[in-house]
Amino acid sequence: MIRFAALLNGLVFAHARNAKLRLLEDYFANTPDPDRGWGLAALAREVDFPAVKPALVRDLVTERVDPVLFDYAYDYVGDLAETVALIWPDGATPAPPPGLSQVVDRLRLVGRAEAPDLVAGWLDGFDPATRWAFLKLAFGALRVGVSSRLAKTALARFGGVDVNEIERLWHGVEAPYGALFAWLEGRSGRPDISGRVVFSPLMLAHPIEEGELAALDPAAFRAEWKWDGIRVQLAAHGGRCRLFSRSGDDIGAAFPEIVEGAPFDAVIDGELMVAAAGAGGGGFAAAPFARLQRRLNRKTVGARMLASHPAFVRAYDLLAVDGEDLRERTFVERRRRLETWLERTRPERIDLSPELGFATWDDAARLRARAETAVEGLMLKRADSAYLVGRPKGAWFKWKRDPRYLDCVVMYAQRGHGKRSSYYSDYTFGLWRGTDAGAGEELVPVGKAYFGFTDRELARLDGWVRRHTAQRFGPVREVEPTLVVEVAFDSVNRSTRHKSGVAMRFPRFHRIRWDKPAAEADRLAALEALVES
Repeated sequence: MIRFAALLNGLVFAHARNAKLRLLEDYFANTPDPDRGWGLAALAREVDFPAVKPALVRDLVTERVDPVLFDYAYDYVGDLAETVALIWPDGATPAPPPGLSQVVDRLRLVGRAEAPDLVAGWLDGFDPATRWAFLKLAFGALRVGVSSRLAKTALARFGGVDVNEIERLWHGVEAPYGALFAWLEGRSGRPDISGRVVFSPLMLAHPIEEGELAALDPAAFRAEWKWDGIRVQLAAHGGRCRLFSRSGDDIGAAFPEIVEGAPFDAVIDGELMVAAAGAGGGGFAAAPFARLQRRLNRKTVGARMLASHPAFVRAYDLLAVDGEDLRERTFVERRRRLETWLERTRPERIDLSPELGFATWDDAARLRARAETAVEGLMLKRADSAYLVGRPKGAWFKWKRDPRYLDCVVMYAQRGHGKRSSYYSDYTFGLWRGTDAGAGEELVPVGKAYFGFTDRELARLDGWVRRHTAQRFGPVREVEPTLVVEVAFDSVNRSTRHKSGVAMRFPRFHRIRWDKPAAEADRLAALEALVES
């Protein structure tokens, strides 16, 4: 644990990317197996300890420290792991901390009944720095400025290989990655993951920036709709099929109609959606995102939901078929192979995302302007592009339709995480229910945003929150309903979770209206009208 704690501490204070990479490479080179593998797994968010959650640690610390004092400390620090590490009473006889692999092994096996004693015993014996690293590990939210991709990049530099090689192997090997380190150090061959149904990292698109289209040749690109579902990968081989989210999580159990209807050997890149009543264009009619949302984040799904919200995959790309890897082929060739494969195989729950014809960027703009239900805009893909991991520059672009805007009133503010842990940076905002400002009106929440403002604006917002707090609820503050913000959002859906009955999709701050009276903010009816349209 000492070496892992030192790594996390160094990463927090290393702001430059290359400095973080050097720290990671040094850790991989000088930490023995399996500790270095578990450290890598933690940084890549590949470990989970079901019996140890933040609520358990909060209960433990408030048994030892005055709860009011803890709440004040937590409100000031803003990070639970850091607060507990600093405020936890020192044990009488600190013991040498166990190795990282020992901690991981115990946390993976401990039950909920035994977890409090185990965690409390370790916290008693650790110094503050090790306590903090232990809690970050246990909670699974390290927030030390290292993404999964950066950790893999450091691993690739350590082994002298291309990071895409690490990405291709990643979901076929398991923590603590002994075979992967052995290959990178030249002690064995490349891990063999052939025959396994594993996730292949996705190719992503860049947003189109203003004026960027003028420098691009429309003849070099193909267009299709940017569907409003969730990006997925459907992989089937040897009679087994798995459905992966864009982050590589297996979500097949929640969509059995898709994985059970896929008796083929292929890897499909597409959009997971729910079908509306009826069909069109030889495929499914896509329902708005709100209907898919009813199916998400479920471990299983009942027969009634399967019947009322049937899911399907709208195919964009073909990554592999019958054991042949197509990712190095051009988009045009992969598209032709996809069309041929769909026509031959006719899978029950997959249809094709249609190509859209255009000759000029003005033609494309007109297509984008008429995007309707279940469409977010256009995707533009270079005809000669290979399927590359990550976000290669100039290959794929997403051209989302223009956002909607409404003036909302800030209702609640919550502290952020990481660099923002000292600031109130997460804001819930609402609209007036009623038609005219005056007696009897109420604010009802319609969304939450934590970006769209500059660092200077954040500092001013944070100061405003502190001066206009009406009530406190732990790390959340209810504020006086006087600040108006112009919120940009992509669409709006019905929502049973919000008191308003509706919720914005992808809301973000567009402007802070310091000068606008709250009574002049928009009404809920304006947002409800967008649902109907």
